[in-house]
Amino acid sequence: MSAGDTLIEVQGLKKYFRDTDSFLPWISAPVTKAVDDVSLTIRRGEVLGLVGESGCGKSTLGLSILRLHESTAGRVLYHGRDLFSLDRISLRQCRKDMQIVFQDPYSSLNPRMKVFQIVQEPLDNFGVSDKNKKSARVDELLELVGLNPEQKYRYPHAFSGGQRQRICIARALATDPEFIVCDEPVSALDVSIQAQILNLLVDLKTRLGLTYLFISHDLMVVYHIASRIAVMYLGRLVELGDRTELFSRPLHPYTQALLSCIPIPDPEIEETRERILLSGDIPSPMNPPSGCYFHPRCRFKHDRCVVEYPEFRRISENRFAACHLL
Repeated sequence: MSAGDTLIEVQGLKKYFRDTDSFLPWISAPVTKAVDDVSLTIRRGEVLGLVGESGCGKSTLGLSILRLHESTAGRVLYHGRDLFSLDRISLRQCRKDMQIVFQDPYSSLNPRMKVFQIVQEPLDNFGVSDKNKKSARVDELLELVGLNPEQKYRYPHAFSGGQRQRICIARALATDPEFIVCDEPVSALDVSIQAQILNLLVDLKTRLGLTYLFISHDLMVVYHIASRIAVMYLGRLVELGDRTELFSRPLHPYTQALLSCIPIPDPEIEETRERILLSGDIPSPMNPPSGCYFHPRCRFKHDRCVVEYPEFRRISENRFAACHLL
């Protein structure tokens, strides 16, 4: 991969949250390691899927990449520029090119604003003052996401969940971004509507040349849309690879367990295949285990796993993993 193919490069990113509410003068405030030393690249024009159990730090990673969270350590390079070293004016210029679609279309839209106000708000924020241009742009965006522009004078409560998510997507597209973080954009929708929104995102990517970081806990949804998939566990990446290779030959025991839980429509295969059940609960990010974070639930663990965290390293040309067994 040449340097010109890399749109975003994440280097050793950490995001820790300190629980100041429980702070006592004689006790150190507990720290939650939501994102713990994550490094990855996102190529221009690709969809990178990010999967893992709830609470593993997926959304925090997405928000940190956009600098909606200030990082604890590490760097995020966008076109080679470190976002965390930019001043306020320079960061604002980058904001036009980097947007986000949130998980819940019911809470991410202001119920007191009409649709045209919601969609044109990014245009107002970035200095578009001509009312005719803004109105024409709002109509164009609503048509682009499959909504009738005549509906722009309605409030969000008049729309279904799928239509609200289309409004959120239109808002994200208002400034012609290059990169969009899709933070579980279909998890709050009915299954039939999920497919429509996924197909819309795929179509927009092709038509507009977009790059996505697509966050989800649903592996089949990610398989449908992503070209590469990163697997996250307790704030760290455990595997990264091309979609087809990762599904056909998962390397990390955690990835193997996740894939074994996907239902197979053939009842004969479903009955005979191995189902990997993980023992125990996910450890607390406030007090992660020693060594490999996954070792308390891993069926292959050995002594080294208990004392030493494995390096996240290249296993083959397009595969990365963090496991002492590889």
